[in-house]
Amino acid sequence: MMATVRTFEVEHLDKATPHDEVASATVRLVNCGREKFIQIDTYGRDTRERPGKLSQTIRLDKAAFEKLVALGRNHF
Repeated sequence: MMATVRTFEVEHLDKATPHDEVASATVRLVNCGREKFIQIDTYGRDTRERPGKLSQTIRLDKAAFEKLVALGRNHF
C-alpha cells in the first residue's frame, strides 16, 4: 500500500517502546511529470514470514518533506 503525504499533524509520544529494526530502507527520487516526491520504502525484517518483502511505501511532496526536515531539526 502506498500513501502520499502532503501535511503532518504533530503529536508528542512520551511513552514509546523500541521497534524492531530492518537492515535498511530505500529512498527513491520520484518524478511524476509536474510533481516530484521523495519516496521511502521499507522492507520486512528477517523474522517475518517473507523477509525482505516490501512492507510500507510513503511519498512526501516538497512541502511535507520540508516540514519533516524542520521537525527533525527542532527535535534533535
